[in-house]
Amino acid sequence: MVSDGLVATVVLLSVSLSLPCFLYGAYYIIETEPVTWDVLIHHLKFVTTGLVLTTVPMVFWMIPRLPDQLGGLSAVHAMLGLQAYALLAFGGTGIVRIFRAKREHDLYNEYDEDLLLDEIGDETFSHWRSRLRIGVFGYVIFWLLAYLVGIARYALRYVA
Repeated sequence: MVSDGLVATVVLLSVSLSLPCFLYGAYYIIETEPVTWDVLIHHLKFVTTGLVLTTVPMVFWMIPRLPDQLGGLSAVHAMLGLQAYALLAFGGTGIVRIFRAKREHDLYNEYDEDLLLDEIGDETFSHWRSRLRIGVFGYVIFWLLAYLVGIARYALRYVA
């Protein structure tokens, strides 16, 4: 049987590897103009990889063990992680509307510099863009906090 410490180390490495994916994905989408279909796909490859590296260990190792450990730092860790994913879902509601509006105007293939994003949607389009920003930044903040608490839990349990 594989030891608990070895699995915890693999989980820590997996989650740690997701951070550079998130950072590069964010950097790439922020710094690249215009956001064409190829730019979006490149960005999503890194973000999706980061999400997989974080979500798979959470679903298959962290969540099943949570009821036996709920208390103290594990409760804080779980709550911060839950907030991160809640904000990711919140932001996802915005990206769906933005994606649909850009596809309807073919802005992923035929980028028009004179056409502002707020002009292609309805009067609530800026609201959806705000939801996306709040969701993404909120996810990153709560992810980082959960990550730091997770490192502390790992150090207390497996290093000390």
